[in-house]
Amino acid sequence: MEWINQVEFWYWLIAAVVMIVIEMLLPAAYFLWMGISAFIVGLLLYAMPDIPLLIQVIIFGVLSVVTLVLYKKHQRANPTVNDEPNLNRRGEQYVGRIFTLDEAIVNGVGKVKVDDSTWRVKGMDMPAGMKVRVMSVDGTIFNVESETLYAE
Repeated sequence: MEWINQVEFWYWLIAAVVMIVIEMLLPAAYFLWMGISAFIVGLLLYAMPDIPLLIQVIIFGVLSVVTLVLYKKHQRANPTVNDEPNLNRRGEQYVGRIFTLDEAIVNGVGKVKVDDSTWRVKGMDMPAGMKVRVMSVDGTIFNVESETLYAE
């Protein structure tokens, strides 16, 4: 057990590489900051080889928490802007658009054809051929209202 008190700087550098590889395989933005912290501890240990193991672990823990908190704070202040915010929520791009009912809405359920797809719709009972506006999307079902409610 004496080897545990003789931690060398390259142990921390290997730990940093392992954590960064884990981050690349499982992106969650946690292991990156721990890897950077381990790298910094390795550099500190290279510059000052007499740092006790307990102090090294404390520095690593504090740096990991501080860097993660700063990252999260930065993320909240600067959210990622995307030119296609509904890319993975395809149905939401249809909210507000008007379509013609393919199948009548009977008992609150019908169908509408959108491009090359058919979507289920929920709303008040209406005959086929009626124009409806998509008000919201619930999974793969459009919640619609009659377009005549919005005419004028």
